[in-house]
Parts: sequence; structure tokens; C-alpha cells
Amino acid sequence: MRGRRFLGLLLLAALLPSLAGTSVAQQAAEPAAKAPTLQRDGRWLVDQHGRIVLLHGLNLVWKHDPYVPPDSPEGFTSADADWLAEHGFNGARIGTLWAGVTPDTPGVADEAYLDRWDRVVDLLAERRIWMQFDFHQDQWHETYGGGGVPDWAVRRPFPFNLLPPVIAPFPYGYWTPEVSTVYDRFWAGKDDLLTGWASAWRVVAQRWRDQPYSMGYDLMNEPWAGLEWADCLITGCAGTYSGELQPAFEQALAAVRDVDPDGLVWFEPQQFAGGQRVPTFFTPVAGEDQLGYSWHNYCPEVFLESQGLPGSDVTKCADFSDERTRTALDQGERMNAVGLMSEFGATDNIEALEIDTAVADRHFTSWMHWAYKQWNDPTTADQAQGLFTDDADLSSAKPEKLRTLVRTYPQATAGTPLDLSFDPGTGDFHYRYQPREAGAPTEIFVSPLHYPGGHDVEIDGGRATGAAEDNRILVEPDGTGPVSVTITGRG
Repeated sequence: MRGRRFLGLLLLAALLPSLAGTSVAQQAAEPAAKAPTLQRDGRWLVDQHGRIVLLHGLNLVWKHDPYVPPDSPEGFTSADADWLAEHGFNGARIGTLWAGVTPDTPGVADEAYLDRWDRVVDLLAERRIWMQFDFHQDQWHETYGGGGVPDWAVRRPFPFNLLPPVIAPFPYGYWTPEVSTVYDRFWAGKDDLLTGWASAWRVVAQRWRDQPYSMGYDLMNEPWAGLEWADCLITGCAGTYSGELQPAFEQALAAVRDVDPDGLVWFEPQQFAGGQRVPTFFTPVAGEDQLGYSWHNYCPEVFLESQGLPGSDVTKCADFSDERTRTALDQGERMNAVGLMSEFGATDNIEALEIDTAVADRHFTSWMHWAYKQWNDPTTADQAQGLFTDDADLSSAKPEKLRTLVRTYPQATAGTPLDLSFDPGTGDFHYRYQPREAGAPTEIFVSPLHYPGGHDVEIDGGRATGAAEDNRILVEPDGTGPVSVTITGRG
């Protein structure tokens, strides 16, 4: 499999002319380039050409054993990868779970599991879809009604092990004394579990360090603080970051750096930071400039609605989403990291989705919607999270949800974004950026859903270059001033 990947690197360098705006013959005459990966440049994600990349992506996390989607219509096939590319989704957060990576022995890889993920990874890379490798976990393990960690990592603490475990519905199971104690013991390094987790990350980085279209490693989904969760809910629990999260994440970061010196490594805040207005407290890592801040945005009003509770008002989510985004941008700046809204949505409430995507546009925020398919998710607060009414039928996409998430947007900018807006009702799109020299032109994806009568493109300060392909237009500046691109539907 590794040999096939290295061959794939050479083929990608030669066969993807749209990446550099040159012909195949021109690219063949150039030296072989490093595999395309995303890197941090200040607050931005940049590609191999130096362009600023915005991601509109989806979560692909199969939470049931064997923890990887099958090669079947209800799972993930080449048809799914085509569907993602055709609808402009250029990112995927994929659940390469700890439970699958080292299922039997700490630090010992299950190569068959990694091979099964390679099938999906290759499908995504062939379509230029950026991938974040995610150690997804919810409520630790199936023992507690959750999942994510291997069986050998379940060490029920005394005195809880004297009785059967308490299993509460997600997410309430986190709050049980036993589950919180399990997390506290993990952060404290008891039973060498922290070392086993870090060594599993070394396995992942070893396998995919040269993977084309990698955007690095998301160390832990929604880390639970433990018994101090109430303080996290109210104050943000600064001590949890300095005493638990930051040291643990730096240990995993060091394990990754043993084999991958350059890949992005993403830290996530304690779980309540995704659904409450609380501060976060990550700090810079000495000598490290390729950190990411992976954060979630779940408005509590949407959660209340998902639980069938009266009195929820989704209009309040506009202020919430804006505040969470500003807090995330500030945290990224303080820890010298690039930000990614790696989860939001998990609902069919169109108004909530419109709010979050509009806020993301205003702040030039990359995002990964939760989720691509429902996949019988055992740990979710809302069963209306996927894009399809039937996971096995791509024609069953929810039309209004799709119309909100499939957007005209700048996927890669040879410059710095200045202003961005898109109206999912009309398809009206406006983008303004300050150009800078890069190895390829600005690339804008044009939604295939919003312009049934065709569309008009107006460019001020620049011009379209090359033929429009795959619902994308390429733009180059005429000079050094800002470039404005406006796209509107006809009729």
C-alpha cells in the first residue's frame, strides 16, 4: 500500500494541471513537488502554491466496529467521493479511531484497519479533498454507551468496578462519576493509557505523513475534563488546560513529531467550549509553528430543540455563533494556531445552518459540517444530522439542507480575503481579496444548485483565466489593487 501511495504522489504531481494552472506537459517538465498538504501561515491555511484555502467539508466518522465505513452504498464508495467533489466539499474530517488503530496492544498497529481507511483516503485524495485524521471518541468506550478507545484502555476504577457500569444516554453519560473518573485517570497518565494514546498517534503519523491532501491530525474529539466538569461549564476551567489538556496534547504532539516534523497537529478545547460561552486557555508550544485549533459550534438553542424541549429560540444562535467564532479566532492567535470549525450543525434546522455558515463567511472560517451521513450514530443528540434521508441513496439528499451547505465560495485565494458573502436563497455571491504572488490563480467554486438559468460573473481588478471546469473559475489580478468577484444568477 505504501508503494502505491508513493507512486500516487508522482502521478498527482503530473496529472492535476488545475492545481498550478499549467498544462500537463509543462508540469511534466518541472521537478516533482512535495505532496500537496495544508500548512499554517498565521491565521490561514495555505496550500502547496501559497494560496489561502477555505474548507467547506464534512465529517466521515463510522463509530461502530470496525470503525471504518464499508465499501457499500450505505458506507463510502467512489460514488460518494464524486458526489463530494461535484458539490464543492473540499474537506473531510475522517474518524481514524484509536480503537481501530491499536486495538489489541499499545503502539502496535492493526495494518488491516489502516489499509481499509487507505481505500477511503485514496478516493478523497484523487479528488483533491483535504483530510484531517481524527481520533474521535464519545463517552470513552462502549462500556459506557460511547466509543472511540480500544478495549484494553478500559480500566474500570475502584469502587465503581464492584457494580455494573451506569449507562446514560449521550451526552449525559459524561457526567456520571465513573466516566469522569476514567477521564481524570487518563489525563493523569494512570495505567500508561496516555502513553498508549500518544503511541497510537505515532502509528497514524507514520502511515500518513506523506499522504497527499493531508491537513494533519486532530488529537482528540471533544475532550472531557473529568470531575471538574462543573467548573468547565461555568468558568472554562483554566486549570484543566494547564494541568491536563495541554500536557497531554504536547505528549501526543511529540509522538507525531518523531515521525512527521511538518504536519499540522490540532488541539481541541474541553467539551463545553463548543456549546457554552466560556473561555479557552491553550498556550503556545515552544518551537512549534504548525498547530491547529479544532473547535466546535453547537448553539444550545438547537440542542434544546433536538431534545424536544419547549421555549427554544434559534434566532439567538446568531449572537452565539459570532461569539464562539471570535473566541476561537482569539484562542488561535494566542496559541499560534490556525483555526477550523471542525463540527457544527447536526440538525435539519435550516435557519441554524444559515446562521452558522453566514458567520463563517464573515470571518473567513473553514468548516466541517456534522455529518455527511447518519451512519446509525450511537452518540448524538440529534438523529437529523446527515445530508440524506437514506444513507444508501445519494439521490435522497435533503434539498434545503443541501442548498444551504453547497455554496459558491473561494476554495483557494492567491491573496488575502477582505470580504465574503453568499446568499443561499438567491445565489448572489461577492468576494473581494488583496492579491499576492502565488504559484496558482485564485480558484472559486460555483454552486451547481443555485443557478438553474445560468450565472453571470463580474470581475473588477482582475480577469478570468483558462476554461471553467468542474464548477470552478480561475481568477488572476490585473494589477496590485484589490480584486472583486461578483456572481449572480440569470432570470
